[in-house]
Amino acid sequence: MLHDAKVLVVDDTPANLKVVTETLDAEGYEVSTALSGDRCLKRLQNFTPDLILLDVQMPGIDGFETCQQIKANPELSHIPIIFLTALSDATSTVRGFDVGAVDYISKPFQKAELLARVKTHLQLQQANQRLEQQVQVRTQALEQALQQLQSSQLQLVQQEKMSALGNLVAGVAHEINNPVSCIKGNIVELEQNIVDIMAHLDLHDQQADSDTLVRHADDIDLKFLREDIPKMLTSMEAGCDRIYTISTSLRAFSRADQEDRVDFNVHEGLDSTLNILRYRLKAKDFRPEIQVVCDYGRLPELKCFPGPLNQVFMNILANAIDMFDEIAYGQPYTVLESHPQQIKIQTRLLDSADHHTHTVEIRISDNGKGIEPDICAKIFERTYTTKPVGKGTGLGLAIARQIIEDKHSGSLNVLSEMGCGTTFKIELPIQ
Repeated sequence: MLHDAKVLVVDDTPANLKVVTETLDAEGYEVSTALSGDRCLKRLQNFTPDLILLDVQMPGIDGFETCQQIKANPELSHIPIIFLTALSDATSTVRGFDVGAVDYISKPFQKAELLARVKTHLQLQQANQRLEQQVQVRTQALEQALQQLQSSQLQLVQQEKMSALGNLVAGVAHEINNPVSCIKGNIVELEQNIVDIMAHLDLHDQQADSDTLVRHADDIDLKFLREDIPKMLTSMEAGCDRIYTISTSLRAFSRADQEDRVDFNVHEGLDSTLNILRYRLKAKDFRPEIQVVCDYGRLPELKCFPGPLNQVFMNILANAIDMFDEIAYGQPYTVLESHPQQIKIQTRLLDSADHHTHTVEIRISDNGKGIEPDICAKIFERTYTTKPVGKGTGLGLAIARQIIEDKHSGSLNVLSEMGCGTTFKIELPIQ
Protein backbone atom coordinates (compact mmCIF):
# COMPACT_ATOMS: atom_id res chain seq x y z
CA MET A 1 0.00 0.00 0.00
CA LEU A 2 1.21 3.54 -0.80
CA HIS A 3 0.44 4.89 2.68
CA ASP A 4 2.67 2.25 4.24
CA ALA A 5 5.62 3.49 2.20
CA LYS A 6 8.84 4.68 3.85
CA VAL A 7 10.08 8.19 3.08
CA LEU A 8 13.45 9.74 4.03
CA VAL A 9 13.40 13.55 4.34
CA VAL A 10 16.78 15.33 4.22
CA ASP A 11 16.93 19.07 5.06
CA ASP A 12 19.29 21.17 7.16
CA THR A 13 16.42 23.35 8.39
CA PRO A 14 14.57 21.76 11.33
CA ALA A 15 11.44 23.84 10.65
CA ASN A 16 11.21 22.45 7.10
CA LEU A 17 11.74 18.94 8.41
CA LYS A 18 8.92 19.39 10.93
CA VAL A 19 6.45 20.61 8.30
CA VAL A 20 7.24 17.88 5.80
CA THR A 21 7.26 15.17 8.48
CA GLU A 22 3.89 16.22 9.91
CA THR A 23 2.37 16.38 6.41
CA LEU A 24 3.55 12.89 5.52
CA ASP A 25 2.75 11.44 8.95
CA ALA A 26 -0.81 12.62 8.60
CA GLU A 27 -1.13 10.54 5.44
CA GLY A 28 0.22 7.41 7.13
CA TYR A 29 3.72 7.34 5.63
CA GLU A 30 6.65 6.04 7.70
CA VAL A 31 9.02 9.02 7.84
CA SER A 32 12.70 9.19 8.76
CA THR A 33 14.82 12.38 8.74
CA ALA A 34 18.40 13.57 8.32
CA LEU A 35 19.87 17.08 8.78
CA SER A 36 22.70 16.79 6.18
CA GLY A 37 23.98 14.83 3.22
CA ASP A 38 26.51 12.96 5.37
CA ARG A 39 23.84 11.93 7.88
CA CYS A 40 21.60 10.89 5.00
CA LEU A 41 24.23 8.51 3.64
CA LYS A 42 24.83 7.04 7.11
CA ARG A 43 21.09 6.65 7.65
CA LEU A 44 20.78 4.72 4.40
CA GLN A 45 23.14 2.07 5.76
CA ASN A 46 20.36 0.83 8.06
CA PHE A 47 17.21 2.24 6.49
CA THR A 48 16.04 1.68 2.91
CA PRO A 49 13.22 4.07 2.02
CA ASP A 50 10.82 3.86 -0.90
CA LEU A 51 11.35 7.57 -1.66
CA ILE A 52 13.81 10.34 -0.70
CA LEU A 53 12.94 14.05 -0.38
CA LEU A 54 16.32 15.78 -0.61
CA ASP A 55 17.19 19.45 0.00
CA VAL A 56 19.72 20.88 -2.47
CA GLN A 57 21.40 23.63 -0.45
CA MET A 58 23.00 22.03 2.63
CA PRO A 59 26.32 22.46 4.46
CA GLY A 60 29.04 19.90 3.71
CA ILE A 61 28.02 17.84 0.71
CA ASP A 62 25.05 19.42 -1.02
CA GLY A 63 22.02 17.67 -2.43
CA PHE A 64 23.54 17.16 -5.89
CA GLU A 65 26.58 15.29 -4.56
CA THR A 66 24.45 13.33 -2.08
CA CYS A 67 22.19 12.26 -4.95
CA GLN A 68 25.21 11.20 -7.03
CA GLN A 69 26.56 9.01 -4.23
CA ILE A 70 23.18 7.37 -3.68
CA LYS A 71 22.79 6.61 -7.39
CA ALA A 72 26.32 5.20 -7.51
CA ASN A 73 25.35 2.53 -4.96
CA PRO A 74 23.72 -0.45 -6.80
CA GLU A 75 21.68 -1.33 -3.70
CA LEU A 76 20.19 2.19 -3.47
CA SER A 77 20.15 3.40 -7.07
CA HIS A 78 16.53 2.30 -7.60
CA ILE A 79 15.17 4.71 -4.95
CA PRO A 80 13.45 7.75 -6.55
CA ILE A 81 14.76 11.12 -5.32
CA ILE A 82 12.74 14.37 -5.35
CA PHE A 83 14.66 17.59 -4.76
CA LEU A 84 13.28 20.19 -2.30
CA THR A 85 14.84 23.50 -3.34
CA ALA A 86 14.43 27.22 -3.66
CA LEU A 87 16.64 27.07 -6.78
CA SER A 88 14.36 27.29 -9.77
CA ASP A 89 16.76 28.33 -12.54
CA ALA A 90 17.13 26.08 -15.59
CA THR A 91 20.77 25.23 -14.87
CA SER A 92 20.00 23.85 -11.41
CA THR A 93 17.01 21.93 -12.73
CA VAL A 94 19.01 20.30 -15.54
CA ARG A 95 21.85 19.43 -13.17
CA GLY A 96 19.39 17.81 -10.78
CA PHE A 97 18.02 15.54 -13.49
CA ASP A 98 21.57 14.77 -14.67
CA VAL A 99 22.58 13.43 -11.26
CA GLY A 100 19.50 11.19 -11.08
CA ALA A 101 16.59 13.09 -9.52
CA VAL A 102 13.09 12.28 -10.78
CA ASP A 103 11.33 15.55 -9.83
CA TYR A 104 11.56 18.99 -8.19
CA ILE A 105 9.40 20.60 -5.51
CA SER A 106 10.02 24.33 -5.13
CA LYS A 107 10.19 26.03 -1.73
CA PRO A 108 8.01 27.22 -0.23
CA PHE A 109 5.90 24.22 -1.17
CA GLN A 110 2.17 23.58 -1.00
CA LYS A 111 1.10 20.53 1.04
CA ALA A 112 -1.25 19.36 -1.70
CA GLU A 113 1.52 19.55 -4.29
CA LEU A 114 3.97 17.74 -1.99
CA LEU A 115 1.53 14.89 -1.33
CA ALA A 116 0.54 14.63 -5.00
CA ARG A 117 4.15 14.38 -6.18
CA VAL A 118 5.08 11.90 -3.46
CA LYS A 119 2.07 9.74 -4.31
CA THR A 120 2.77 9.88 -8.05
CA HIS A 121 6.39 8.79 -7.74
CA LEU A 122 5.60 6.05 -5.24
CA GLN A 123 3.00 4.71 -7.68
CA LEU A 124 5.56 4.85 -10.49
CA GLN A 125 8.10 3.08 -8.28
CA GLN A 126 5.64 0.33 -7.42
CA ALA A 127 4.69 -0.03 -11.08
CA ASN A 128 8.38 -0.32 -11.99
CA GLN A 129 8.91 -2.96 -9.30
CA ARG A 130 5.95 -4.98 -10.57
CA LEU A 131 7.26 -4.69 -14.11
CA GLU A 132 10.74 -5.79 -13.04
CA GLN A 133 9.24 -8.77 -11.20
CA GLN A 134 7.22 -9.72 -14.28
CA VAL A 135 10.31 -9.38 -16.47
CA GLN A 136 12.29 -11.49 -14.01
CA VAL A 137 9.60 -14.19 -13.94
CA ARG A 138 9.38 -14.23 -17.73
CA THR A 139 13.17 -14.27 -18.03
CA GLN A 140 13.34 -17.26 -15.69
CA ALA A 141 10.60 -18.98 -17.69
CA LEU A 142 12.49 -18.30 -20.92
CA GLU A 143 15.72 -19.61 -19.41
CA GLN A 144 13.95 -22.78 -18.28
CA ALA A 145 12.38 -23.18 -21.72
CA LEU A 146 15.80 -22.68 -23.33
CA GLN A 147 17.37 -25.28 -21.06
CA GLN A 148 14.57 -27.73 -21.86
CA LEU A 149 15.01 -27.02 -25.58
CA GLN A 150 18.76 -27.57 -25.36
CA SER A 151 18.19 -30.77 -23.41
CA SER A 152 15.67 -31.96 -26.01
CA GLN A 153 18.11 -31.13 -28.81
CA LEU A 154 20.82 -33.18 -27.11
CA GLN A 155 18.42 -36.09 -26.70
CA LEU A 156 17.42 -35.89 -30.36
CA VAL A 157 21.06 -35.78 -31.48
CA GLN A 158 21.89 -38.73 -29.27
CA GLN A 159 18.87 -40.72 -30.44
CA GLU A 160 19.60 -40.02 -34.09
CA LYS A 161 23.26 -41.01 -33.71
CA MET A 162 22.40 -44.14 -31.76
CA SER A 163 19.71 -45.11 -34.28
CA ALA A 164 22.00 -44.53 -37.26
CA LEU A 165 24.91 -46.30 -35.58
CA GLY A 166 22.74 -49.21 -34.48
CA ASN A 167 21.33 -49.74 -37.97
CA LEU A 168 24.77 -49.45 -39.56
CA VAL A 169 26.49 -51.79 -37.11
CA ALA A 170 23.68 -54.34 -37.21
CA GLY A 171 23.81 -54.35 -41.01
CA VAL A 172 27.62 -54.61 -41.11
CA ALA A 173 27.63 -57.38 -38.51
CA HIS A 174 25.00 -59.28 -40.49
CA GLU A 175 26.93 -58.88 -43.74
CA ILE A 176 30.16 -59.98 -42.04
CA ASN A 177 28.62 -63.01 -40.38
CA ASN A 178 27.32 -64.60 -43.58
CA PRO A 179 30.61 -64.79 -45.54
CA VAL A 180 32.59 -65.61 -42.40
CA SER A 181 30.28 -68.51 -41.61
CA CYS A 182 30.64 -69.69 -45.17
CA ILE A 183 34.45 -69.42 -45.10
CA LYS A 184 34.76 -71.09 -41.74
CA GLY A 185 32.45 -73.92 -42.76
CA ASN A 186 34.43 -74.49 -45.95
CA ILE A 187 37.71 -74.42 -44.04
CA VAL A 188 36.51 -77.31 -41.90
CA GLU A 189 35.52 -79.25 -45.01
CA LEU A 190 38.76 -78.27 -46.77
CA GLU A 191 40.83 -79.48 -43.85
CA GLN A 192 39.25 -82.93 -44.12
CA ASN A 193 39.72 -82.98 -47.88
CA ILE A 194 43.39 -82.04 -47.57
CA VAL A 195 43.87 -84.75 -44.96
CA ASP A 196 42.46 -87.22 -47.46
CA ILE A 197 44.67 -85.85 -50.24
CA MET A 198 47.74 -86.09 -48.02
CA ALA A 199 46.89 -89.68 -47.16
CA HIS A 200 46.46 -90.42 -50.85
CA LEU A 201 49.84 -88.83 -51.61
CA ASP A 202 51.41 -90.95 -48.92
CA LEU A 203 50.03 -94.07 -50.57
CA HIS A 204 51.13 -92.80 -53.96
CA ASP A 205 54.66 -92.27 -52.67
CA GLN A 206 54.70 -95.80 -51.39
CA GLN A 207 53.42 -97.23 -54.70
CA ALA A 208 55.33 -95.19 -57.23
CA ASP A 209 58.87 -93.88 -57.31
CA SER A 210 59.39 -92.85 -60.89
CA ASP A 211 61.88 -90.18 -61.87
CA THR A 212 59.09 -87.97 -63.23
CA LEU A 213 57.20 -88.06 -59.93
CA VAL A 214 60.32 -87.21 -57.96
CA ARG A 215 61.20 -84.29 -60.26
CA HIS A 216 57.66 -82.91 -60.06
CA ALA A 217 57.66 -83.16 -56.27
CA ASP A 218 60.92 -81.21 -56.19
CA ASP A 219 59.57 -78.59 -58.59
CA ILE A 220 56.53 -77.81 -56.46
CA ASP A 221 58.42 -78.26 -53.19
CA LEU A 222 55.91 -80.86 -52.10
CA LYS A 223 57.46 -81.39 -48.70
CA PHE A 224 57.12 -77.70 -47.85
CA LEU A 225 53.54 -77.58 -49.13
CA ARG A 226 52.52 -80.51 -47.01
CA GLU A 227 53.90 -78.73 -43.94
CA ASP A 228 52.64 -75.24 -44.84
CA ILE A 229 49.07 -75.92 -45.97
CA PRO A 230 47.86 -77.00 -42.49
CA LYS A 231 49.51 -73.85 -41.06
CA MET A 232 47.69 -71.71 -43.62
CA LEU A 233 44.39 -73.30 -42.69
CA THR A 234 45.05 -72.69 -38.99
CA SER A 235 45.80 -69.01 -39.70
CA MET A 236 42.65 -68.66 -41.80
CA GLU A 237 40.60 -70.23 -39.07
CA ALA A 238 42.10 -67.85 -36.48
CA GLY A 239 41.32 -64.93 -38.77
CA CYS A 240 37.71 -66.03 -39.05
CA ASP A 241 37.52 -66.31 -35.26
CA ARG A 242 38.86 -62.75 -34.96
CA ILE A 243 36.29 -61.44 -37.46
CA TYR A 244 33.55 -63.30 -35.62
CA THR A 245 34.71 -61.76 -32.32
CA ILE A 246 34.63 -58.28 -33.85
CA SER A 247 31.17 -58.92 -35.27
CA THR A 248 29.93 -60.13 -31.88
CA SER A 249 31.44 -57.06 -30.22
CA LEU A 250 29.74 -54.77 -32.73
CA ARG A 251 26.37 -56.34 -32.05
CA ALA A 252 26.89 -56.13 -28.29
CA PHE A 253 28.14 -52.55 -28.54
CA SER A 254 25.22 -51.30 -30.61
CA ARG A 255 22.40 -52.90 -28.65
CA ALA A 256 19.36 -50.84 -29.61
CA ASP A 257 18.07 -48.32 -27.12
CA GLN A 258 14.92 -49.58 -25.43
CA GLU A 259 12.10 -47.99 -23.52
CA ASP A 260 12.91 -50.05 -20.43
CA ARG A 261 16.19 -50.88 -18.78
CA VAL A 262 17.63 -54.33 -19.37
CA ASP A 263 20.20 -56.41 -17.50
CA PHE A 264 23.70 -55.56 -18.68
CA ASN A 265 27.16 -56.88 -17.89
CA VAL A 266 29.32 -53.78 -17.63
CA HIS A 267 32.54 -55.71 -18.25
CA GLU A 268 31.16 -57.18 -21.48
CA GLY A 269 30.29 -53.66 -22.60
CA LEU A 270 33.79 -52.39 -21.84
CA ASP A 271 35.40 -55.40 -23.55
CA SER A 272 33.22 -54.98 -26.64
CA THR A 273 34.23 -51.33 -26.88
CA LEU A 274 37.92 -52.22 -26.52
CA ASN A 275 37.57 -54.88 -29.24
CA ILE A 276 36.18 -52.29 -31.64
CA LEU A 277 38.99 -49.86 -30.78
CA ARG A 278 41.76 -52.49 -30.83
CA TYR A 279 42.99 -51.40 -34.26
CA ARG A 280 43.59 -47.90 -32.88
CA LEU A 281 45.47 -49.24 -29.85
CA LYS A 282 48.00 -51.16 -31.95
CA ALA A 283 51.50 -49.81 -32.57
CA LYS A 284 51.83 -47.18 -35.32
CA ASP A 285 54.87 -45.98 -37.20
CA PHE A 286 55.00 -42.93 -34.91
CA ARG A 287 54.26 -44.60 -31.53
CA PRO A 288 54.32 -47.99 -29.75
CA GLU A 289 51.15 -49.87 -28.79
CA ILE A 290 48.90 -48.18 -26.22
CA GLN A 291 48.68 -50.49 -23.23
CA VAL A 292 45.29 -51.24 -21.69
CA VAL A 293 45.10 -52.50 -18.11
CA CYS A 294 41.74 -53.81 -16.91
CA ASP A 295 41.24 -54.08 -13.17
CA TYR A 296 37.70 -55.41 -12.90
CA GLY A 297 35.96 -55.91 -9.59
CA ARG A 298 33.03 -58.21 -8.94
CA LEU A 299 29.91 -56.51 -10.21
CA PRO A 300 26.30 -57.63 -10.48
CA GLU A 301 24.44 -57.11 -13.72
CA LEU A 302 23.20 -53.56 -14.03
CA LYS A 303 19.75 -52.57 -15.25
CA CYS A 304 20.45 -49.86 -17.81
CA PHE A 305 20.33 -48.84 -21.47
CA PRO A 306 23.35 -50.74 -22.91
CA GLY A 307 23.66 -48.96 -26.28
CA PRO A 308 23.97 -45.41 -24.92
CA LEU A 309 26.19 -46.58 -22.06
CA ASN A 310 28.59 -48.24 -24.52
CA GLN A 311 28.66 -44.97 -26.45
CA VAL A 312 29.87 -43.20 -23.31
CA PHE A 313 32.69 -45.75 -22.93
CA MET A 314 33.57 -45.31 -26.62
CA ASN A 315 33.68 -41.52 -26.35
CA ILE A 316 36.00 -41.48 -23.32
CA LEU A 317 38.34 -44.16 -24.68
CA ALA A 318 38.48 -42.62 -28.16
CA ASN A 319 39.32 -39.22 -26.65
CA ALA A 320 42.20 -40.80 -24.70
CA ILE A 321 43.56 -42.43 -27.87
CA ASP A 322 43.26 -39.12 -29.77
CA MET A 323 45.26 -37.45 -27.02
CA PHE A 324 47.99 -40.11 -27.12
CA ASP A 325 48.24 -39.83 -30.92
CA GLU A 326 48.51 -36.06 -30.64
CA ILE A 327 51.36 -36.04 -28.12
CA ALA A 328 53.20 -38.90 -29.87
CA TYR A 329 53.86 -36.87 -33.01
CA GLY A 330 57.30 -35.28 -32.85
CA GLN A 331 58.55 -37.38 -29.93
CA PRO A 332 61.33 -39.94 -30.41
CA TYR A 333 60.05 -43.52 -30.58
CA THR A 334 62.56 -44.62 -27.92
CA VAL A 335 61.20 -42.03 -25.47
CA LEU A 336 57.67 -43.33 -25.96
CA GLU A 337 58.88 -46.91 -25.47
CA SER A 338 60.55 -45.99 -22.18
CA HIS A 339 57.36 -44.35 -20.89
CA PRO A 340 54.52 -46.50 -22.31
CA GLN A 341 51.19 -44.83 -22.99
CA GLN A 342 48.59 -46.54 -20.85
CA ILE A 343 44.83 -46.61 -20.33
CA LYS A 344 43.59 -48.19 -17.12
CA ILE A 345 39.98 -49.28 -16.57
CA GLN A 346 38.86 -50.01 -13.02
CA THR A 347 35.47 -51.14 -11.77
CA ARG A 348 34.22 -51.69 -8.27
CA LEU A 349 31.02 -51.85 -6.22
CA LEU A 350 30.49 -49.05 -3.70
CA ASP A 351 28.34 -49.55 -0.61
CA SER A 352 26.31 -46.75 0.94
CA ALA A 353 26.64 -45.89 4.61
CA ASP A 354 23.51 -47.89 5.43
CA HIS A 355 24.55 -50.79 3.13
CA HIS A 356 21.05 -50.77 1.59
CA THR A 357 22.02 -49.14 -1.71
CA HIS A 358 24.95 -49.83 -4.01
CA THR A 359 26.70 -47.96 -6.77
CA VAL A 360 28.86 -49.22 -9.62
CA GLU A 361 31.97 -47.09 -10.10
CA ILE A 362 33.86 -47.13 -13.39
CA ARG A 363 37.16 -45.26 -13.70
CA ILE A 364 38.82 -44.79 -17.09
CA SER A 365 42.26 -43.25 -16.60
CA ASP A 366 45.20 -42.35 -18.82
CA ASN A 367 48.77 -41.32 -18.05
CA GLY A 368 48.76 -38.58 -20.68
CA LYS A 369 49.38 -34.86 -20.53
CA GLY A 370 46.30 -33.97 -18.44
CA ILE A 371 43.68 -31.29 -19.06
CA GLU A 372 44.21 -27.63 -18.24
CA PRO A 373 41.94 -26.39 -15.40
CA ASP A 374 40.13 -23.81 -17.54
CA ILE A 375 39.37 -26.47 -20.18
CA CYS A 376 38.43 -29.00 -17.52
CA ALA A 377 35.71 -26.64 -16.31
CA LYS A 378 34.14 -26.45 -19.79
CA ILE A 379 34.46 -29.94 -21.32
CA PHE A 380 30.88 -30.90 -20.41
CA GLU A 381 29.36 -27.76 -21.95
CA ARG A 382 27.08 -28.38 -24.92
CA THR A 383 28.95 -26.28 -27.48
CA TYR A 384 32.52 -26.84 -26.27
CA THR A 385 35.04 -28.95 -28.19
CA THR A 386 38.81 -29.03 -28.54
CA LYS A 387 38.70 -30.81 -31.89
CA PRO A 388 38.90 -29.05 -35.26
CA VAL A 389 35.78 -28.90 -37.41
CA GLY A 390 35.03 -32.32 -38.90
CA LYS A 391 37.31 -34.19 -36.46
CA GLY A 392 34.73 -35.13 -33.84
CA THR A 393 34.25 -38.87 -33.57
CA GLY A 394 31.83 -39.39 -30.69
CA LEU A 395 28.69 -38.09 -29.07
CA GLY A 396 30.56 -35.40 -27.16
CA LEU A 397 30.99 -35.21 -23.41
CA ALA A 398 27.85 -33.08 -22.97
CA ILE A 399 25.67 -35.88 -24.33
CA ALA A 400 27.78 -38.46 -22.49
CA ARG A 401 27.02 -36.72 -19.20
CA GLN A 402 23.33 -36.44 -20.13
CA ILE A 403 23.21 -40.20 -20.83
CA ILE A 404 24.74 -40.94 -17.42
CA GLU A 405 22.74 -38.39 -15.42
CA ASP A 406 19.35 -38.28 -17.15
CA LYS A 407 18.99 -41.85 -18.43
CA HIS A 408 20.78 -43.64 -15.59
CA SER A 409 20.51 -41.24 -12.61
CA GLY A 410 24.29 -41.44 -12.22
CA SER A 411 27.19 -39.03 -12.42
CA LEU A 412 30.10 -38.41 -14.79
CA ASN A 413 33.03 -36.32 -13.54
CA VAL A 414 36.61 -35.66 -14.54
CA LEU A 415 39.75 -35.49 -12.40
CA SER A 416 42.91 -34.26 -14.09
CA GLU A 417 46.38 -33.03 -13.22
CA MET A 418 48.69 -31.48 -15.77
CA GLY A 419 51.53 -33.85 -16.63
CA CYS A 420 50.02 -36.74 -14.67
CA GLY A 421 46.96 -37.78 -16.66
CA THR A 422 43.18 -37.73 -16.56
CA THR A 423 40.50 -39.88 -14.95
CA PHE A 424 36.84 -39.99 -15.93
CA LYS A 425 34.73 -41.36 -13.08
CA ILE A 426 31.31 -42.82 -13.78
CA GLU A 427 28.97 -43.76 -10.95
CA LEU A 428 25.79 -45.72 -11.71
CA PRO A 429 23.30 -46.57 -8.94
CA ILE A 430 21.98 -50.09 -8.94
CA GLN A 431 18.22 -49.86 -9.43
